[in-house]
Amino acid sequence: MTSVEPERPRPLLATASHRWVRLLPWGLAFVLCVALLPTTIRVLTVDYGLNAGVASLLAVAQSAPLLLAVTRPLLAWYVIFAADVAGALALLSGDYGERQEWPFPPMQIVGYIGLCLALGLRESRRTLVLVWLATAGANVGLLYVAPDRVNDRSVLLMILGGVTLLITGVLRERHEVQRRLTEQETISEAERGRRTLLEERARIARELHDVVAHHMSVITVQADTAEYRLAELPPEVRGEFTSIAATARESLGEMRRLLGVLRNEETHGEVAPQPDLAQIGQLVAATERAGGPVEFTPCDADVPEAVGLSAYRIVQEALANVVRHAPGAATRVSLSLSDAGDRLTVLVVNGPPPEPPAGPLEQSGTGHGLVGMRERVRLVDGTFEAGPLPDGGFRVAAHLPLNGKDPG
Repeated sequence: MTSVEPERPRPLLATASHRWVRLLPWGLAFVLCVALLPTTIRVLTVDYGLNAGVASLLAVAQSAPLLLAVTRPLLAWYVIFAADVAGALALLSGDYGERQEWPFPPMQIVGYIGLCLALGLRESRRTLVLVWLATAGANVGLLYVAPDRVNDRSVLLMILGGVTLLITGVLRERHEVQRRLTEQETISEAERGRRTLLEERARIARELHDVVAHHMSVITVQADTAEYRLAELPPEVRGEFTSIAATARESLGEMRRLLGVLRNEETHGEVAPQPDLAQIGQLVAATERAGGPVEFTPCDADVPEAVGLSAYRIVQEALANVVRHAPGAATRVSLSLSDAGDRLTVLVVNGPPPEPPAGPLEQSGTGHGLVGMRERVRLVDGTFEAGPLPDGGFRVAAHLPLNGKDPG
């Protein structure tokens, strides 16, 4: 049985993008520790008259844990808080006048403020409130122990500590809210892209269902009527046609059961024949009516239904993007076969708009039209290219193989 090691606490600002920011807590803690340790020893022995051994012990307990505060600020607070209270009680035995601060000398206040910075950047709001209440309670309790030493600066640690905890706590919570908002926006954008991809795949699946169903139905009809159309068929051939028809019907029924869920009540109206290359001219005419000049080079080649449908959808989405993002731009739509006749090239190129639009004409779009075009091309094992042009226009190019595999 393997034991799970506890996760090591991360230093303060460990997620910062700049290295100097990540090193800043360590640098500040080191400077405070190096500066406060000898200063505390000297002040406690010279100004407050404490024994050198006691002063050294208090100085180490009040300063050294500042290095621990970079990774475990609450644990460091337990040590420093106890050392500060013990130091205040120890100072009661010292022989010094009203010229010195009590219960907390200035170097203890500086160290405690640095500790409060670390606490505010790491701990929860509830913990910060409890820390301040403990600080205030200890301060008030010490004042009751020696009321004759009370002055206007006796509550300085309580006030400065509370302000520091409040400011750093607010900054930490604000940063946390912004971080979560950024993460949520990133997740939402990924979900929108994924949803668009799934919607396009579902649409392709429905159209593929129509194409395959048509061909399977033709196979079924031809196999069923073969014995009536072809005279004097041998019995074994007639049985073969019967088997083909039965298999085709079974396959068609299975496919409809698998893909039938895609035809819900919202898609019952999609009963028209699927568009192909012949209908692309209508898209061009509609775009010209919308105000954009379009140069169209058609192709009258006989292509597979899946290729024709994919070409139509790609041109449809590309022209829609021109209308949305570059209204009035000159556009060129070209359909052509390769020299070998085994690949259809779909090219849609638009120039920059005559006048930069104030904003997109359509505010409800998903912004993932290129995802759908890539899925169309992937359906027929083609290649797809899209990107901006140096003059401010945009180019979409798709190469759709006619034999199911792109030779290029």
